[in-house]
Amino acid sequence: MAELAGSATHLRHGSSIGQPLTRRDGLLKVTGQARYAADNHPPGMLHAALAVSSIARGRVTGLDVEAARAHPGVVAVMTPANRPALALHPDDKASPFVFRMDLLQDDMVRYAGQPIAVVIGETLEAATEGAALLAPRYAAEPARTGLDEGEVFIPPMVGIGAPSEVRHGDVEAGLAAAAARIEAVYETPAQYHNAMEPHAIVAAWEGDRLSIDTPSQGLTWARDRIAGLFGIAVEDIEIRSPFLGGGFGSKGLIAGPQVLGILAARLVGRPVKLVLRREQMYGPVGHRAPTRQTLRLGADAAGGLTAIQHHVRTASSSFDDFFEPAGGVTHTLYASPAIVTTSDAVRLDTGTPMFMRAPGEASGSIALEGAIDEMAAACGMDPLEFRLRNYAEVEPTTGKPFSSKALRECYAQGAARFGWAGRPLAPRQMRDADGLLVGWGVGTATFPALMFQGQARAVLRADGSGVVEIGAQDMGQGAWTALAQIAADSLGLGIDQVEFRAGHSGLPDAGIAGGSAHTATAGMAIHGAGADAIARLAELAMADGRSPLFGAGNAGVVAREGRLLRRDDESRGETYAEILARAGLGEIEGRGTGAMDPAAQEHYAMHAHGAVFAEVKVDPELGQIRATRLVGAFAAGRIINPRMVQSQYYGGMIWGVSFALHEAAVVDPRSGRVMNANLGEYHVPVNADLPSLEAILVEEVDPHVNALGIKGVGEIGVTGSAGAVANAVWHATGVRVRRFPIAVEAVAGLAG
Repeated sequence: MAELAGSATHLRHGSSIGQPLTRRDGLLKVTGQARYAADNHPPGMLHAALAVSSIARGRVTGLDVEAARAHPGVVAVMTPANRPALALHPDDKASPFVFRMDLLQDDMVRYAGQPIAVVIGETLEAATEGAALLAPRYAAEPARTGLDEGEVFIPPMVGIGAPSEVRHGDVEAGLAAAAARIEAVYETPAQYHNAMEPHAIVAAWEGDRLSIDTPSQGLTWARDRIAGLFGIAVEDIEIRSPFLGGGFGSKGLIAGPQVLGILAARLVGRPVKLVLRREQMYGPVGHRAPTRQTLRLGADAAGGLTAIQHHVRTASSSFDDFFEPAGGVTHTLYASPAIVTTSDAVRLDTGTPMFMRAPGEASGSIALEGAIDEMAAACGMDPLEFRLRNYAEVEPTTGKPFSSKALRECYAQGAARFGWAGRPLAPRQMRDADGLLVGWGVGTATFPALMFQGQARAVLRADGSGVVEIGAQDMGQGAWTALAQIAADSLGLGIDQVEFRAGHSGLPDAGIAGGSAHTATAGMAIHGAGADAIARLAELAMADGRSPLFGAGNAGVVAREGRLLRRDDESRGETYAEILARAGLGEIEGRGTGAMDPAAQEHYAMHAHGAVFAEVKVDPELGQIRATRLVGAFAAGRIINPRMVQSQYYGGMIWGVSFALHEAAVVDPRSGRVMNANLGEYHVPVNADLPSLEAILVEEVDPHVNALGIKGVGEIGVTGSAGAVANAVWHATGVRVRRFPIAVEAVAGLAG
């Protein structure tokens, strides 16, 4: 139902918004009918395989191209010598959202796993065997692999456009005046996205027209980048991306291997499929950079923070710029009269780090939450009590009021559900019946409430049904379901009466599915498009003397269940179909835009919040750690679909456990290669690693973030959970581990 006062706002009675509907794409996925990029096989398609560098720095001095071409199934070998020309150099960088690519532009090697040739064959086996026959030869140079290698410098910005230094108040004076102080160094490793679906592309050229199947979190951004590289019009590029098997940020921008697939198709004049092997995802498609974070905190005798200093060292590649903004989380969480965050960096021989679920906040929060726990212990306070004592009523570094903040309720509901009141203050006080050490920890969760630019189209048809079109992406988060609910609500129809079209570059630009902003951005565009269509329909009826709604402009009308009704007399109304039929129209269209309100952004700090409580058990002799129970309570504005939101919270919380206990890329310092580039040795949690998981959806109304009151939920679950688990390990063992993931040897041998 949509409700209009004059031709303006609309509300919904009997709405599907807020209902825990199951995934509209679920049946297709569980029955194998969902078609992912690599499932496409156009006629005449060839297969491409990458040959990648086994060194991290140097030059390729030779490739046995003739041996590869001699393979009976090989059609072509693409190297720097015969790669089709590009309109832009792959190292051109027009904006911070454009990253440099390795597209066989020369013989230089900048990281291990860099593509150095592409072999195209009649079969995948032939292409793979041909790539092995290339037997590359190198002139290698020593690889730079660690945070202590290379020249340290201060980056001009961190993340996308954030300053590398933020100062609020006098930290040194705050530390000098403190009754208690701590200083701690936390280290986080490089991590890799590892979505279930690897990056893949099926590309076909017809003259200068290009047709692509590829997973993309941002269809318009991908199309624009491809158009620029190949010097063709965006209208000549069609990208289909109906299903993504996960992305976590790695599919937000088109990656080098996908462009190589397009180049291969141009070289051979036939459709080409290129799918990355699992180990090939450790290099050219982004990762989370390692960090070393030094925190200094001071508190007065009552446990009030007097200063927070947070310094981050991180790394980027030797050839591009993305610096993990891990200090940003410190700007928003805890009240302190003095807060300083600074960053420096080194360049390593690695692929360029990029956006990875909660970029900056994930790495920064595990260090900040650990330091906050250490400060609480130094003050002799319960860590939850300490957090409440230093609760920020306004954003600490800007003084802006929060658009909404239900964090106190998150603490209260989460603690009550978890049973936090029974927690002993000192560590190593709890054991289970098997003699395992038991610990409880808490972490505060936060993530900014972001929005990008998006557009949508809504149509009411002559039969009274609706269509909503938007180039949105669903990478498993349930967007197709939640956005369809918003679409139905905006048109005053049942969800089964609305056809929802998405996942294609020819549809209105939905922006990017990232930054936990997709539902807000695309949802507001859909909301506006539906409102526009209803308003146009109402204008038709109210201006038609034959309509029972004639002259209802001052009172307004209500849109409900496919009917427009007078607001002042709901017995008078008619169906959408009747209005369109009398006007002789087959349909009526509305357009909508989603974007952040600049005025609201200027006056309010906009964040989602949460609190995560974790229980771990530790074998005191072997040091084996298991996260046995997590309870998270989160406040993220209006919830469109609680089932989908709970799923996102679960995923984030599991990732937090992974961050604290499991996940790290192991780099060989001699070669610069990732040694565990597979899912057998790159450890992530499975169901057995986390037997009890609960997410509480705390009610929160935010009138400022957008008209729907939506905040994002995809990333916030990581930010509190990792710290909660690490703090629980300390509470169980009395050992404060500051290097992640927490290794067995760090807490082994504690029996007695």
